[in-house]
This record gives sequence, structure tokens and C-alpha cells, in this order.
Amino acid sequence: MEKQIFTYDLIKKEGQARAGVFHTPHGDLLTPVFAPVGTQATVKAVTPAQLEEIGASLVLSNTYHLYLRPGADLVAEMGGLHEFMRWPHPMLTDSGGFQVFSLADTRQVDEEGVTFKSHIDGSTHRFTPESSIQIQEKLGADIIMAFDECADPNNQAYIRDSMRRTHAWAERCLRAKSRPDQALFGIVQGGISPELRRQSAEFIASLGFPGHAIGGLSVGETKAEMNAMLEVVNDFLPQEKPRYLMGVGSPEDLINGILRGVDIFDCVLPTRLARHAAAFTHDGRINLMNASYAHDHGPIDPQCDCYTCRTFTRGYLRHLIVSKEMLAATLISIHNIRFLVSLVQTARQAILEDRYTDFAAGFLARYQPRAKKG
Repeated sequence: MEKQIFTYDLIKKEGQARAGVFHTPHGDLLTPVFAPVGTQATVKAVTPAQLEEIGASLVLSNTYHLYLRPGADLVAEMGGLHEFMRWPHPMLTDSGGFQVFSLADTRQVDEEGVTFKSHIDGSTHRFTPESSIQIQEKLGADIIMAFDECADPNNQAYIRDSMRRTHAWAERCLRAKSRPDQALFGIVQGGISPELRRQSAEFIASLGFPGHAIGGLSVGETKAEMNAMLEVVNDFLPQEKPRYLMGVGSPEDLINGILRGVDIFDCVLPTRLARHAAAFTHDGRINLMNASYAHDHGPIDPQCDCYTCRTFTRGYLRHLIVSKEMLAATLISIHNIRFLVSLVQTARQAILEDRYTDFAAGFLARYQPRAKKG
């Protein structure tokens, strides 16, 4: 029944770049697609109505954080995440694995699951594949993730053990899943070892998930290493199912990921940067705190069509930042999210028109990842 509800149509390929449609109960996702992150059932500083105006079609929320506060039972009582946060479009929840494994000093891993301490009050909790699925079913997102172990990519011996554990947990997640209106994605691990990534992609693909996530990247490895791993798994994941690169959202990584067959991205980066006065432009990141913008009459980016760029100047935004006004975070977040949403929409159109390779080369030649000094 799951495969009847969640289907993926691959419409066009140019090289490995893909344009498609992933059908969900809360609407179609035109891929490639970027999802802003609403960790606590809210995308920081931005309302759902603003997200709709920005053009966002998918939002991610975090199982670990929502389990701790307000609790999955309360979210279920309120009608699930869609009703709770008033977002009527597709949603995705991660499994909580990455957050649990980031608590390196307070967690204990065994074959059955992970015991950890809350970052809020130090209380002890335990996640297993079964409990992660149970929590995500209560939260009610359209796309949910298998519980996996995200390990240090530089510890080759441990990566092998954690990959084996991730594979066993993926099978347990499949057995535990009961809701047909949710698509459970398996997660490929394997660190930065081509051989382990191949093994993981082959095994996870063999389990019949309706989509596949690529985890354990953008966690300290180089950009070249990340791109190389994407090229490896691209050869072994099925063409007829969507691929999701977890936790990646810088403009250059989106463009390079799409070049290597990725369909779905998510990241906290656009809102996190906004809260620190940084904004995306087609020439690279800028820091709006810089004094050079105090008398700047132009928008953040003349090529951007967002509300912020249509309405406000860099000079005004710098004033809000210096004055510590909350509106600064909202306006820059609107711009940064729109920049990434628009970037992948433009990339999709370029794939459909058979010109993505040239588009990507042009964008990467112009874009400077680090914020410019003013």
C-alpha cells in the first residue's frame, strides 16, 4: 500500500542530475527540492504563511527535540505535526539518530539501541529502532527516517561496525512501521570509504524502501570527499526512487549534489546564518553587519524576488541588526530560504531544458562560499 501512496516519477535526466515528482498525501514534491528545518515544529523566525510565500514545499522537524519537548503524545493529541504547526504541505522527520550521536559524552551504544541524557535536564532516555518509528508515527510526518548511527568518518574501524548496526536497525525499522500513510526512507552510511558506501547503498537498496537517504556526510569531511561518496552511491541506488542528502544546504553543495543525482536536501543553514547577519547572494555570502552596508540603498541581492529584497535596503537591514531588532532575523531568513528554494527550482528548470551542466558551472564559477569583508 505504501508504494501506491508514495510514488516517484523521474521526468528528466541530464547526466546524473534528475528532475522528478515525489507524490505524498500532503501534495507533490517537485524535485530537486530544498527543505527548511523546523527543529521544534517551527522554522525559526518565519511563519508558515511566509514559508508558503517563499515557495517552500517541504519542511523538516526533529524527532529527538520533539520527543523531549513537548513530547510525541502531545503532538499526536494535537492532530500530528501538520495540525500542530499549521503546515498543510509535505513534512519530513529525521529519526533522532544524528542528535543522539552528537551527544558523544553522554550516550551509550549497544546492539539494541542508544541510551543518552537529555541536553535539557540531564534525564536519561533510550532510543531503539522500534521506539524511533513509534515516535515518528505519532508525530505524523509524510516522510520518516530509519534509525541509524552517524559515526566519525575518520574512524574506519568503527565506521564498519556502525554501518553493520545501521543495516540491522533498518530492517527492524521496516518491521516496526505500521502507518501506510508515511514513507520510511532507509539511510546509507559508510563514512568516506568508497567500498563501505557501496556495500551500504547495495544493502539499503535491497530492502525495498520507497526512498533513500544519504547520511553521515557534511560532518567534517572535505567537500571533495563528500562529492566522491555521492558519486559512489549514485551507481547503486535505484533510479526510480528519490534520494535525500541529509543536513546539507549551502548553495555550492546543493548545486554539486544535484550534479550527482540528489533529489532532496535540508539544512538549518539559511536561518542560522540569518541570525548571525549573513545572507546569500549570487556572488557569495555577505555579512550585513559590516559598516560598508550602512548607507547601501540596494537589496541584499538584485536577482532575488523575495519580500525582503523587493522591500528593504541593505542599509535598513544593517540598522535592524545593530539595533538588535528581532525583525532582522525574520527578514534575512526569508531571503536566505527563498535564495535556496529558488536555486533548486532554477536548477530543476535547467535540467528540464537540458542545460544544467552549463548552469551549474556558471553558478559555481561566480559564487564565493565565504562571507565577504566590507
